[in-house]
Amino acid sequence: MMVTCPWCGTNYQNFQSNCDRCGGPLALPSAAAAPAAGSLYTPPTPPPAPRPVAPSYAVKLMWSDGTGVVGLVFLILGAVFSVVGGALTVGVITAFVGLPFLLLGLVFLVVGGGLAAARYQAAKRTVDVLRLGDAAPGKIARVEQNLAVRVNNQHPWNIWYHFQAQGQSFEGKVSTFNPPGPALQPGQPATVLYSPLAPQHNSLYPHP
Repeated sequence: MMVTCPWCGTNYQNFQSNCDRCGGPLALPSAAAAPAAGSLYTPPTPPPAPRPVAPSYAVKLMWSDGTGVVGLVFLILGAVFSVVGGALTVGVITAFVGLPFLLLGLVFLVVGGGLAAARYQAAKRTVDVLRLGDAAPGKIARVEQNLAVRVNNQHPWNIWYHFQAQGQSFEGKVSTFNPPGPALQPGQPATVLYSPLAPQHNSLYPHP
């Protein structure tokens, strides 16, 4: 069954964990991912580390994260307000209008830069987990659509899951714009990748 990369559109005749072109994780085909009625889905086993996940995938992850999107939007607004405010402030007559725009732009830049930087570091940790993390069995706990965030007229989905590692229980969450299929519904088993040094850094495999 053909698999299409949701990030760059490359088609594959057979399922593989990551796209050869852009490095983004590939979701299982809906027919393969759909468990039979009354049965549990059997999640795929990840290949040995290191896995082929491109570092640039961290930017794509930011666009499916609500806080990351807010940070990027604030950065854009900050740049626009700063340029307009700076141009108006240079003129003596328009300085009283330009100065508030400039100050507001700087605030947007600082807040947006802080949010974007924090979410980018979190996205980089997710990429590292997808590349090098250890695998553990888990279970989907909750699935909700985040209606507070919209990108290209789409709302991201938040998927919470539980797993055990190193004798402890952990919870994780991933965000995606791909509607979760039957295999990503509450109660279904899942494969989780986690950092052996810090299991609180984790992700579903394959990333939805």
